[in-house]
Amino acid sequence: MNSELKKKSATEFRSKATITDGRMIEVIAPDGEIFTIMAQIGIYTNDETRNHQLRLVEYFFDKNFSDDKEVMSNNIWRDLSLNGVSFIGMSSGDRQGERTRIGKRIRQIREEKGIEAKDLAKLANIDAANLSRIEQGKYSVGLDILSRLAFVLGHHIDVVPRLGVES
Repeated sequence: MNSELKKKSATEFRSKATITDGRMIEVIAPDGEIFTIMAQIGIYTNDETRNHQLRLVEYFFDKNFSDDKEVMSNNIWRDLSLNGVSFIGMSSGDRQGERTRIGKRIRQIREEKGIEAKDLAKLANIDAANLSRIEQGKYSVGLDILSRLAFVLGHHIDVVPRLGVES
């Protein structure tokens, strides 16, 4: 193995990829979200090749990590393909259902109040394109943005009860 490959294989990445069976790779992204990749990495009999391919997967997850999961996935897909990782597909992550549910609820409240998306984005001080991605469940929204959206819509994020308020 050449020195560059050895260096990349020895690097510790924030993402962690493991082979779950001959065709499935589980990747834990830096934010803890779990993605599944269908790839042929597990069929290699050579440990060096398997480990190198796993390190490439981790590297591209770290390199392309983003709250915008659609862009992140597209970039990972591209980089894996361009760098010789033979894979068939990738899941949208184990939090996709929650992103979709939250986005639909934000859109529902916005529409019930008769607020245009561009106006909500302006009031919440976020980019209108990001609001669109949030409402479509394609963007992993952080607490700060979510609380601004909730405030503008006249709602609260009810994860942690406020002091003096019983649940």
